[in-house]
Order: sequence, then structure tokens, then C-alpha cells
Amino acid sequence: MTSIGGAQMVDWNLAVATATRLVRPGPDISREEARAVVAELRRHAKASEEHVRTFTRMVPEGTEPEDTPVLVVDRAGWIKANVAGFRELLRPLLAKMESRRTGGPGGAVLGAVGGKVTGVELGMLLSFLASRVLGQYETFAPATRDLPASADGGGRLLLVAPNIVHVERELDVDPHDFRLWVALHEETHRTQFTAVPWLRDHLQGEIQTFLDETDVDPMTFLERLREAAQSLSGAGRPEGEQGESDSRSLVDIVQTPAQREVLGRLTAVMSLLEGHADFVMDGVGPDVVGSVSEIREKFQQRRAQGAGRLDQALRRLLGLDAKLRQYKDGEKFVRSVVEEVGMDGFNRVWTSPNTLPTKAEIAQPADWVARVHRKAES
Repeated sequence: MTSIGGAQMVDWNLAVATATRLVRPGPDISREEARAVVAELRRHAKASEEHVRTFTRMVPEGTEPEDTPVLVVDRAGWIKANVAGFRELLRPLLAKMESRRTGGPGGAVLGAVGGKVTGVELGMLLSFLASRVLGQYETFAPATRDLPASADGGGRLLLVAPNIVHVERELDVDPHDFRLWVALHEETHRTQFTAVPWLRDHLQGEIQTFLDETDVDPMTFLERLREAAQSLSGAGRPEGEQGESDSRSLVDIVQTPAQREVLGRLTAVMSLLEGHADFVMDGVGPDVVGSVSEIREKFQQRRAQGAGRLDQALRRLLGLDAKLRQYKDGEKFVRSVVEEVGMDGFNRVWTSPNTLPTKAEIAQPADWVARVHRKAES
């Protein structure tokens, strides 16, 4: 466990314990019904493979989808899986902080309480998210005793059964259609990474570049946290001067200029991946999900409204509103490109990192078409 000042940087076990203790209970469901839901989600995940391949014309290279496990989990299982992923992804950053630890007062404070505080804060964040995530393709997923992953060191598909049941009841939609619809979205993510072998390394490289730019000096870190708290609370700002920064997330506030550049590229990639998954789940839908139009309409309303003022505030603080925009903007990009150059033309996006859209091109799909297609044809 990486440490600073003799203390753990992140108490991962405390993060799991905190999140598991605070997470809301799932919907009321009998044991028999729960078993039926799990079995159906597994069937849908398997059926989705062929649906997605046929629609996208993307064929896995080397790693077959069945080589990446499908895990139907409860909320506690999702928490454990994500803590394992965070721990793996942040390992280089924490090692860097260990190598640059200081003996100053900032380092002492951070070393004494940082691990426990960070563990609790991470646990609180995960408890909030654990009742909202329907499914997830874990790109960087180390295998653990309870959570298998693909043999090449990453990749597993998670379907969070209690959340799926909760949302299908809340929306009052056909449960069998909704479960398949969700499976199609997550299977699209699995196909993206199994059919595009360079994508995982590229994404990991961008994330590590972002983390490498993190200011690891404890005093600077504590000062930035103080500024973030003031910005989020509006403290020290005259009335009427709360401007654009009020809508910024905690992640936005603590970024360095270099990180903002990397984040722009990451935002473009994530918008592409999420928008593509939304486009595919709806595109496949009419043939296999009879009520897809009703599901999409009700689901979009739910996304936009949130679950109340507190939920909306937390989503904005955590940057989840930005993720919702990724779905919308990315889907518009994919739809526009497919309409102009067809599915095979769109699939040029997977050729190399150079053919990925920029953040500006996500908003202007014609610019991507001009750069990738017309340049190639000239």
C-alpha cells in the first residue's frame, strides 16, 4: 500500500466498508425473482454480442468478447470492482507521491489523516454512484479472488441487477425489453475494446498523462482543496458575482492547465464511446427491443430530471452532468457521420488515435468527415 509520512495515501478497505455501509438498499425482490433477473441478464449479454457485431460491423481482433467475463453484481459487488479498478489505475500516481513526499507540515497533516479521510470520501462517492450505475465495461480491471477479469489484464462487463430492476420499475417499462436494451449498451463498449486492440492502451496512456500532471506537493494540494471548497460554496465571492465557475465540477477546479488539455482529448474519446453505445442500443433496438422508443423517451426524461435538487447538485459537483452531455453530444456525432458516410465510413474512426475526433469535431461532425475522409480521398 502506497503511503506518505508513514500513513496510507488511500485506505482502500475503508473505502469499501464506507461505501457498503452507506449505499441504499436495493428494491424489494424475492430470491426466486432475483435469480430469474440474473439469469435473464446473462442471456441478454450473450445475445447482445451478435446483435452488436452485425449492426456495427466491428469484429473482435484476438480477444473474443467471451474472454472478458460478464458479471451480474449487486451494489456491493459494483463497489468492490470499482475500488479494485481505482487502486490499479492510481497506483503510478500514488507511487509518485510517495517518492516526492516532504517533511513539511503539509506532508505531516496529509500523512496523518489523508489515508483515512480519502478512504471515507471515496467511499461516500461510491455509495452515491453504486445505486445509479446500470452497467459498466471495466477497461482496467485487475482480477481478484472474487472478481475475474480477462486474461490480458483488463476487461470485464458488469451489470448491476438491483439498479436495473429499480429503474425499469420507476420508468414503468417492459422489464425484459429494458434489460436487453441495457445489455446492448454495455456490449457495445465491450466490442469497442475487443475490436480495436490499440484503444485500451491509448486511453490508459491519456489517463496516466493526466495523472502525471497532478501537482503532488502536499501543501499545494491542500491549498487547491481549500480553493475548491471556496469555489464550490461561493465563499469570499460578492453576491451577484457567481459566474461560470459555479457550474464547474470538483475535477474541473483542481486541474492544472496541462491537465485541461489532456482532459479535452479524453472528453472527446469518452463522448465518442458513450455516444456510439447509445446509437447502437437504439439502432439495434427496433429489431429486438419492441418498446425501444418508449424506453428511450422515458429514460431521457429521467436523465435530464435527476432525482431531486440534492441529486442534481451532487451530479454537478462530481462532473456527472458532463458525462450526460457526452452521451448526447457523442450520439449526435455518430448519427451525423453515419448518415453522411455510412457505417463503414464511420468505422474509420477506429483506424488509429489520429482518426479519433477532437473535442471540437464532436460538436462539428462535418469537420471530422472533411479531415478523415476527404483528406484520405485527395
